[in-house]
Amino acid sequence: MKLFRKTPLAWRQLMKEKTRLAVAVAGITFADMLMFIQLGFQSALFDASVKPHRSLQADLVLINPQFQTLFAVKSFSRERLYQALGYEGVQSVTSLYIGSGQWRNPITRLDRTILVWGIDPTQTTFNLPEIQQNQYHLKQLYQVLFDQAGRPEYGPIGDIFQKTGNLQTELNNKAISVKGVFKNGASFAADGNVIVSDSTFLQLFPQRQRDRIEVGLITLKPGVDPEKVRSQLAAGLPNDVRVLTLEGFAEVEKQYWENGTAIGFIFTLGAAVGFIVGIVIVYQILYSDVSDHLPEYATLKAMGYTDRYLLGVLLQEALFLAILGFLPGFILSFGLYQVTYAATMLPIFMKTERAIRVWILTVIMCSFSGAIAMRKLRSADPADVF
Repeated sequence: MKLFRKTPLAWRQLMKEKTRLAVAVAGITFADMLMFIQLGFQSALFDASVKPHRSLQADLVLINPQFQTLFAVKSFSRERLYQALGYEGVQSVTSLYIGSGQWRNPITRLDRTILVWGIDPTQTTFNLPEIQQNQYHLKQLYQVLFDQAGRPEYGPIGDIFQKTGNLQTELNNKAISVKGVFKNGASFAADGNVIVSDSTFLQLFPQRQRDRIEVGLITLKPGVDPEKVRSQLAAGLPNDVRVLTLEGFAEVEKQYWENGTAIGFIFTLGAAVGFIVGIVIVYQILYSDVSDHLPEYATLKAMGYTDRYLLGVLLQEALFLAILGFLPGFILSFGLYQVTYAATMLPIFMKTERAIRVWILTVIMCSFSGAIAMRKLRSADPADVF
């Protein structure tokens, strides 16, 4: 109850200088927005980069040990996939080709790099209903499924297909026909995706060998422990392949972007800069407030109030500033996420976990600033009253 008896003093201190309060709130809002944007981009980077991995229909995955990212895939012998089929608990296997091709915008006739997935159209490779319902079209050569959640530079493929039910363009300078659309989305590795049959893939990439694949998908029998089979395969297969769970496969991609490039570090650094900027702004505001009211604080000390009580008042001011600055920062960042998604097609959305994280950082930021400003408050001498 003592806390609530202190509250009016802290609030009135802030409200007395409305201009200073507005500057402080604006500064904290800016710092929070900077943290929200940087953490949002970092999360979107990871979510977008692993979304294709998690869309695959498999329990275990075979990849080349040197595989790091879909942007620069490494192949291995298809024989390893057939060897895996002989292990107890394995129900079926299917191969996956991956390559970067040149998609021609049917409107502008400009080429743009796109990620091409070559699948067996008779097997279930992706867990996306749009793909499963239309992949039978891929049995014919040069027929494809297009990712309409990719960048708009590929052309209004989804709109045209919905109106006409067919669309002709070129991929790697070969005429292709769009027979279906799905939604996966752009990432930092690829602006879009297109799915073709394994036969079409080899026609589009004539330099590729049929017996060299990029990913092997393994489906286990119901009730089988994936980790147990993974360990058996890892011990039994030659070391020219790596056996992972689907989540482990996604983690390889995430680790590449987080640790193998400067992008993850840059976004983390940006969030840290926002945190430091907030500390400086709040400290300056609280320090100025203490300096302007030093005689009043000295009077309170002369009346018997302790430094601990005055520190509580200062920390309450910091908490009020945190609340007043966080709310507009949250709302504005929410709007910026929507604008960024519309412009880039990256999956950048407000998450509860991130909002809580930034709120905690805001409270720490303001409380730390208040604790530093307390050094000035300690210098308030009751003798100053006289």
